[in-house]
Amino acid sequence: MKRLENKDRINVFYIFEQHATDPKTAGNLFLLVPHDPERPDAQTQWTYAEAYETVLKYAAWLKTRHSVQKEELIAMDFTNKPQFIWFWFALWSLGAIPALINSNLRDKAFTHSIRVSTSRLLLIDPQIREVLNEDTISDLGADEKGRTIETTIIEPEIEQQILAQTPYRAPDSARSGAKLNSCSLLIYTSGTTGLPKAANVSWSKPLSGVGFFAKLLELKPTARYFTALPLYHSSGSILGVLQVLGPGCTSVVGPKFSPRTFMKWISETQSDGIHYIGEMCRYLVSSPPTPYDRAHKARFAFGNGMRLDVWQRFKDRFNIGTIIEFYGATEGTAASYVHSRNDYLRGAISKQGVILRNLLNTFIIVKHDHATDEPFRSPKNSFCEKCKADEPGELVHPLDPENIAEKYQGYFGNDKASDSKILRDVFKKGDAYYRTGDLVRRDSEGRIWFTDRVGDTFRWKSENVSTAEVSEAIGSHPDVREANVYGVQLPNHDGRAGCAAIVVSDDSMSTNLALDLANHSRKRLPRYAVPLFLRLMKQVEVTGTLKHQKVALRNEGVDPSKLGQDEVFWLEPGDEGYKKFGEKDWQRIVNGSAKL
Repeated sequence: MKRLENKDRINVFYIFEQHATDPKTAGNLFLLVPHDPERPDAQTQWTYAEAYETVLKYAAWLKTRHSVQKEELIAMDFTNKPQFIWFWFALWSLGAIPALINSNLRDKAFTHSIRVSTSRLLLIDPQIREVLNEDTISDLGADEKGRTIETTIIEPEIEQQILAQTPYRAPDSARSGAKLNSCSLLIYTSGTTGLPKAANVSWSKPLSGVGFFAKLLELKPTARYFTALPLYHSSGSILGVLQVLGPGCTSVVGPKFSPRTFMKWISETQSDGIHYIGEMCRYLVSSPPTPYDRAHKARFAFGNGMRLDVWQRFKDRFNIGTIIEFYGATEGTAASYVHSRNDYLRGAISKQGVILRNLLNTFIIVKHDHATDEPFRSPKNSFCEKCKADEPGELVHPLDPENIAEKYQGYFGNDKASDSKILRDVFKKGDAYYRTGDLVRRDSEGRIWFTDRVGDTFRWKSENVSTAEVSEAIGSHPDVREANVYGVQLPNHDGRAGCAAIVVSDDSMSTNLALDLANHSRKRLPRYAVPLFLRLMKQVEVTGTLKHQKVALRNEGVDPSKLGQDEVFWLEPGDEGYKKFGEKDWQRIVNGSAKL
């Protein structure tokens, strides 16, 4: 990467261009999309040469129609489709910076994301034209400084105009001057707590996707790598599409994740690798069997966030020999992975021996204070303390206090949020570390395991309860399709009581299931961690990248008047199984007569 920086060639467009113009790779398949029965005549595959010509036509339209300039931020709001990639690469070819808007956002979250980007132009997928309504159009109008945002829906007739353009390759000067820590993309957080923040993604991260991760997956020029993750997220874009640019192989992009069609697409596109994230694998193992479960040629699955209770079930059902679990964050400063062919590293996010721990010293776990949700500070010297083996704590990464921006670029236009991720005076006066916000533990053999997000762990009966641990325990029950665990505040009680929002196989809670869930939880969890409440839901709300939404659920608690049609069950002390929780039970808690 440093060599590319010295040559002024860190823009990934150059790597794409090299494959497209080299006779050895120009005919390689670059992009393949599953066949859409609603568009039987639509093109479904492009070679590197064909994709390059298409990208340059999009660049010509952006330049002539909208005068896109070097280093200008341009917002684009698209679902997974070829046009997403054409606009993305075309903006890079012009030296511009794409702001990848989450295509699920609506109303205030949508307009906030556009405004944060400072873009004067918004390109919109016609499939989500409803993002523009009377309110959002008004919000995107002139602001207090008189700036307006031009919105363009890329209708079929506009796409035809684009494809009729003469290809335009901007001169190298349009892409010159960028450094490894310069902004290449804006990628937004999922907004699970408040409005989304725009992560400032430096060029070092796309280059890592092209270089390091392509080698990690052992991708060959003939490989086909499948992702159905949203391209607006770093997992879908940097770790889903860009990795194929390493060897010049094929990116297979599904329109969206669906348990019903996922393995069918893997099989029909003859993909060698499967890209996953978060709860995706849980949905797959919970879905009905299909003829495609093992009728495929995929040799590995790569991604992050696969839960321990799902790992082996996923491997066994779909005959996946290798799991490569990645750990990192869009705005993070370090990453790790495990390459697992047996069960030694099952569920881990890293394996670090003596050299990595003591010489490179990039993954440090500090004690955490759950009362303040801040790293613990010693009363003797106010410094943090490292965790011992098997002691959960927050993962932090070292930064150069004199040059924070070398590794950490933070959030675009949000200094307060950026600074909140930097921890200072950690082990000595003046040092600096990046806060991941993740609670992890390292065992005696150097394996690191994710335990929870900071803020998700809650205290009950003077004990710390990990929502991730409880989710895995509840989720391992064969009748539970999803489990989202959080703590709820109760009148007259300290701390938070455990509640699991669950989706069960037949959408109803029988007496036998209520008893079985209680016994199942007691066998797998400490007494204080067994959820006091179960909230039965038709579906659990998730973000576009399948992360569970917890904030609204925590705020609603278990007050029956706030839960709509959802039923709640509780495990009152002394009862063998869960039973229906109603208004009379809630009033017992409110007036203090219920002893929990």
